[in-house]
Amino acid sequence: MKKIVLLGYMGCGKSTIANNLSQKTAISYLDLDHFIEEKTNLSIKALFEKHGEVYFRKVEHQAFVEVLAMPGDRILGLGGGTPCYANNHVLLQQPDVISIYLKASIDTLFERLSKNRSKRPVIANLNEEELKEFIAKHLFDRSFYYHQAQHILPIDGKSVAEIVASIELLLA
Repeated sequence: MKKIVLLGYMGCGKSTIANNLSQKTAISYLDLDHFIEEKTNLSIKALFEKHGEVYFRKVEHQAFVEVLAMPGDRILGLGGGTPCYANNHVLLQQPDVISIYLKASIDTLFERLSKNRSKRPVIANLNEEELKEFIAKHLFDRSFYYHQAQHILPIDGKSVAEIVASIELLLA
């Protein structure tokens, strides 16, 4: 029984990679944010607005623990901030967890996020300079937590197929 946990900053491709990996390995994929939304009957945005970040992080931690305890193999995509709160980074070290940090550069993240800004409320109103600064600051703040993953996989310039193949090698 193993849990393959993908983590990294928003825009690094966690959901896309997880979906593709799931199809290739026949291991089911679960997105932690979607799991939280189903459990609470609220969107992540609504949870933040209604209850605040501290409450959200508590719910997120409980959901992470719950998913890791589920029987069977699973691919789990975390929210970008999940490893950084409630000692969630410690959960990445459990014996049945294979944690992989999808590491993207500031430039790669900027390129991807600047195209999809409107879909991400936290960055929707930032201009290009502010967005690049925002990404750089967050990556700096979160670097310690992301680097607690068992595997660090640089993804700059790689296709989805190449990243999935790299993960399959790690799992072999």
